Amino acid sequence: MEPNKGVIIVTGSSRGIGKETARQLLALGFTVVVNGRNPERLQATYMELQSASKKLLSVACDVSTPEGANTLINLTIETFGRVDGLVNNVGVSSRGMLADVSPLVVKMVFESNVYGVVFPTQRALPYLRRSKGSVIFISSLAGIHGLPGLSPYCASKMALRAFAESIRIEEHKYGVHSGIVLVGKTAVEPDKEVYDEQGSKRHLAPREGTRIQSMEEVATGIVRALLKRKDRVIMTRLGKLQSLMQRVTPKLLEKIIVRNIHRFEEENK
Repeated sequence: MEPNKGVIIVTGSSRGIGKETARQLLALGFTVVVNGRNPERLQATYMELQSASKKLLSVACDVSTPEGANTLINLTIETFGRVDGLVNNVGVSSRGMLADVSPLVVKMVFESNVYGVVFPTQRALPYLRRSKGSVIFISSLAGIHGLPGLSPYCASKMALRAFAESIRIEEHKYGVHSGIVLVGKTAVEPDKEVYDEQGSKRHLAPREGTRIQSMEEVATGIVRALLKRKDRVIMTRLGKLQSLMQRVTPKLLEKIIVRNIHRFEEENK
C-alpha cells in the first residue's frame, strides 16, 4: 500500500486509540478519514490533526446504523474516489455481572461493537476490492476468553474474530486483506466512559503501571497490522500467553480467572 495514494478510514477516531492511529497514518503520508458520533469532539480532533496534514476528512455519523455507514463511505468516495483501508476502531464497553445488567446495555454494546463494525465494512468492501485493500478489526484480549463483569463486551469482541476470518476467506479471490488486532489494557483519556449495569455512563479511572500500554504503542501495532497485512496481532505478552492457554489448556485458564475474580471485581468498580 503506497502512502501517497492510500485513503484510510478510521472509525471511532475522535479520541483515544483511533485518534492516535489517524495521527500516525497522516505522518506516514496517507490520506485519512476520521469519524465519530460527537460532532464537536470530532471537529476538535479534525482541527488538531489538520495542523499536521491537510489530507484529512472528518465525517460525523453513527456507523452502527446502515444510514450512518452509508454516509461515511459515500462521503469518502465523493471526496477522494477510493478506499484503501478501513480500521474498525469504534466501540464501547460496559461493567456488571450479566445477572445485573439491563438488556438495554447488551443491546447498546452490540450495536456499537458489532453493528458499528459490520455495516461500514459491508459498505466499504466493493471499493476495497478495487484497491485490493485491507480491513482491520480492533478487538481485545477480552475476546480470547470470557471475563467476569464484561460478558457483553467479551461476546461482542469475540464476534469480530468470526467476521475477520469469514471475510478473509470470502474476499480472498478479490485480494482484500482482513485482519484482527487484540488490544490489551491501554491508557485512557480522562473522559473515557463505559456503561454501568443500567446503561448510565461513568468515567473510567486512570490506568497506570508497567502492564498498561500507551495509546501510541497500541496505534503503532494497528498501523503495522494494516501495512503488513497481518491476519492476527496480539498486542501483549500476557495476551499471547492467554491465547496459547485458550488453545491448549482452556480449563486451566478458566481456573486462573476464577481464582483471580476479586481482581476483576476491583478493576471493574
